[in-house]
Parts: sequence; C-alpha cells; structure tokens
Amino acid sequence: MGQPETFATSLPGALRDGIAASLAGVDAELARRYPGDLGTRQPVHTVYVPADLFTAGTVRDWGAQALAALDEHAPDPAALAAVLGIQDDLAEPVYERMRAKLTREPIEDLRIDFEDGYGPRPDAEEDAAAARAASLVAAAVADGTAPPYIGIRMKCMEAAVRDRGIRTLDIFLTGLMNAGGLPGGLVLTLPKVTYAEQITAMVRLCEEFERAHGPAAGRIGFEIQIETTQAILGPDGRATVARMIDAADGRATGLHYGTFDYSASCGVSAAHQSMDHPVADHAKAVMQVAAAGTGVRLSDGSTNVLPVGSADQVHEAWRLHHRLVRRSLARAYYQGWDMHPGHLPTRYAAVYAFYREGLPQAAARLAAYVNRAGGAGGAIADEPATAKALSGYLLRGLDCGAVDADEVERLTGLSRATLGTLSGRAPAAAS
Repeated sequence: MGQPETFATSLPGALRDGIAASLAGVDAELARRYPGDLGTRQPVHTVYVPADLFTAGTVRDWGAQALAALDEHAPDPAALAAVLGIQDDLAEPVYERMRAKLTREPIEDLRIDFEDGYGPRPDAEEDAAAARAASLVAAAVADGTAPPYIGIRMKCMEAAVRDRGIRTLDIFLTGLMNAGGLPGGLVLTLPKVTYAEQITAMVRLCEEFERAHGPAAGRIGFEIQIETTQAILGPDGRATVARMIDAADGRATGLHYGTFDYSASCGVSAAHQSMDHPVADHAKAVMQVAAAGTGVRLSDGSTNVLPVGSADQVHEAWRLHHRLVRRSLARAYYQGWDMHPGHLPTRYAAVYAFYREGLPQAAARLAAYVNRAGGAGGAIADEPATAKALSGYLLRGLDCGAVDADEVERLTGLSRATLGTLSGRAPAAAS
C-alpha cells in the first residue's frame, strides 16, 4: 500500500491544544447540563388518583371501566373509527392493540395525589393515608401489579402547606424503605413551584433522606409541575423554568404542565381554560426549549371534560380528548394527564394511531438513511439529526406497544439496539 497523502497546514498544534484547554470548562459544562436522552421508556400518560380513593385494585379497575366504556360506546373497530375519524386501514390494529393494552397494562404512570385532588385534611388522616399509600405501592411492586411508574404528588413548598407536604413525603418514602426499598419506577411530583429556591429545598430533602436511609446519592428524583406564571417568567424577565432545572442539580426528571392552575394564573376564564389555549402553548414552548437536551422530559396537562353521560356526550368528550392528545404528540409532548378511566381508550387510540400511521414512512426514511440512499435518489435527504428523530419515534412506538419489534426490524432492517444507538439512547436501555 502506498504512503498516506500529506497536506500542508499553517496552524501550529500548540494553538489547537490551547483552544482545547480554553474550552475544557465549556465542554464539561455542556456534558453536565445537556446529557441528552435518559435512554429509558417515557410513559404516554400520568393518571392522577386522589390518595383517599387509591386502592390495591385501582389499576385493574381503571382498565375494566375503560373496556366497559368501549363495549358500550364503541364496541368494534368501525364504531371507534367513526367516532374519532381514524383511518380505515388503522382502525382494526389500533382497536385490537388498545383493548390488549387496557387488559394488560391500562396505566403506565400513576400518581397518588395528596394535593388538589386530595385537599386539606386533618394531620392524622393524611399521615395514615401516606403510610397506606406506601404499603399499597410496595405490595403492588412486590406482586407485579404496579404500573411501570408510580409515586405521589405532595403538597407544594408554599408556607401554608410546606410542613404538611414534607411530612407526607417523609412518611411515604420511609414506608417504602421499611417495606424493602424504593421501587425502580418511583416518581415524585412537586406542584405549584414559583421560585428556584423551592427546588433547592426539595433537593435538600432528597439528600437528607438518602443520607438517613442509604440509597445512592442522587437516587431520588422528582418532577416539577409548571402551573404558575412565575415558573415561566421571573420578575427579572428571565425564563425561570431553566433556573429550576439547574437548581434541581440533576434530580429533575420531568416538567409537567398544569392546565387549569396556569391558565387561571394568566386570567383565562374557566370556559376557555384548555391545553390548546395560546397561554398554554407559550408556557409549553418555553418549557420545551428549557428542557431540550437536559434529559428532563415534558408532559402536557389534562382536559376536565369527562366522557360520561349519554352516548353523544361520551363521543363528544372522546373526540375532544383524542384531538388534544394528537395535537400534543405532533408538538413533541409525548406524555399527558388522564383524569378518568374513560380517557384511557382515546389516549391509546390517539397514541397508537400516531405511531402506526407514520411507521411506513419513518421506517423507509431511516432505512434509506442507513443505506446512504436518502440523498441519492430518495425523495428526502435526511441528516443525522433527522435519523435521530426517526429512530426515537420508532422506539417510542415500541415502548408503548403501538408497533412490534419484528415489524420495525422487517421494515428498517435494524434491530432495537441499533435504533437506540441512532437515537442517542444508552445501549443498555435500547436493548
């Protein structure tokens, strides 16, 4: 073999070394602040159940009620498609997968609510409810009936309820530790955050609990609920939510938008408070940019229109919920809140149709990219960033059960592990 060709250069190696040294701090800061995707499954929703209504059978009961609603108001694929406007070719696979999901895993993420859904109670009553919640969660995790993610929403860090919230958190976490340890899918939600200092206080609570009980440092993370204007824009004009993520010191796992509290804080009248109001879109856009690349995930809020009453009322509520979920997915809010068992059919119908209808094109584009055909004769010349988005899209579909690994591999020629590499997920999480 011949000698490699040499090229003339003008800049000395010492200059490159000097630039590397000058940017070492920036490199470290980028790695710390923007670690990228967590590499784990993100649930498609969070179900909120008031603490006094949570039982060992809650997950099973929600699934049964959702199936009963389907049996009554959309007993077959054609009926559901007619209500929601699902494409004819997608109706049957979406319907079958949705029913299987409601039987197998109706809830992906459950939050036992000690805040607005529970309200103020005598201390002894809330103490008992927090201990009971820990016992039920530990038992569900032990017998395999717990959803993949489960935890509590405590009361906020405002002065009037701060001590109560901290005590509930302490009783719940201590109960879990005494029952065998913190479950892998543990999720905590801190609501009504207004200042970054409240996040710092939450971090301190987590640190002290870890020191007292022995979980690894940083083991306990929490979601930040964005439902006040101060969480979006501070008095100095800066985007407060970015400061909150920083104040969490790596413990923030999600930003959850609170539809009604936030809308009310902006002065939106009750009749117009919705996930698609302009004030909601602005808040979520700020959240999205602040969280991008940090590993902190976004969740949209909920609708308060429940699918109950006559068939016409149920269908109308289903159409609204289905439209709002579809809208969120298109805007890259891959998670939302569900407040009633009747919301589960339209949650999964919207999610499954979203991933199944885009599967052929996404798979073809990704296969073309990998085969280097996208820019040479293909209709779309995709770049690495788009390949990352395409593989992430397919992985999300796999995670929730909208698509199967064998059909994705057949259409793309790629294993799940390879999809994980392309998407930036950690290899262990992608496999």
